[in-house]
Amino acid sequence: MSYLTPPGSGRAARAVPPGPVAWPGPAGPAARTGARPRLGVPGFAHPLLAPAEWGELLRPGTALDWAVLGGAAMAAVPGGPTGGPGSRPDPYVLDAAARLRDAGVRFLGHLDLARGRRPFAELIAEAQHHLSWYRVDGFALDRAPVGPAALPGTRRTAAALRTLLPGAYVLLVHGSHPAPGYAALADQLVTFCGPWAAHRLVRPPEWTAGHPPERFCHLVHGVPRHGLDEVLRTARGRGAGTLFVTDRTGADGAVPWEVLPGYWDEIVSRTGPGVSE
Repeated sequence: MSYLTPPGSGRAARAVPPGPVAWPGPAGPAARTGARPRLGVPGFAHPLLAPAEWGELLRPGTALDWAVLGGAAMAAVPGGPTGGPGSRPDPYVLDAAARLRDAGVRFLGHLDLARGRRPFAELIAEAQHHLSWYRVDGFALDRAPVGPAALPGTRRTAAALRTLLPGAYVLLVHGSHPAPGYAALADQLVTFCGPWAAHRLVRPPEWTAGHPPERFCHLVHGVPRHGLDEVLRTARGRGAGTLFVTDRTGADGAVPWEVLPGYWDEIVSRTGPGVSE
């Protein structure tokens, strides 16, 4: 099982289309003016190698929208690991999933769409494994396509996943802003996944104004401590109500999401409900 794939040197942000699912949380306090962003965790390293990281997701008061099982490589390395549930139940992942479930954390099974090239039957088989082994709350569809031509296939996949799991939370991880039609297929779109330098230039397209920031997520790596304040303050203006920010980088093929950011405590204290009305 691999973990969420960040664009190597600067893959574009991924977008998650707004969907009809009525989950509590992100669309509540975060929708108010001055609301702080919430956290989406693209997947740490395997729980055996990163027990402290997975344990931090259980910290009381953490403003967590979702965490991904099997996805630390997500959006990280083009052509990299495909992630997914693996070939058999993993006892360490089973334990991590049980702890997340008991803590009420929404966790998603990683599925690699390979820009629409994965066979439908393979994706559904992996989704069934995620459900039967780990009892996930939904799915993170990594390397989702962005063009309008792939909309019918993506729509079919999203509908099938919601048939397998009624009420499933569906996250589309595009890495950049996709065609507007994808917004109707998922609960959230990851519309940016890449380095801080590229994130500072993000300007959301006009069609995103018809959706609240809670429908979009940005995954930003390589952010120095002095840049953290800027990212947190400007996230909603750049169109994202959910974030993951880290000082780790994708240099030399490294996966920036595998370990906790050096300023994790500060991120936890500055995200979530404490907003100015």
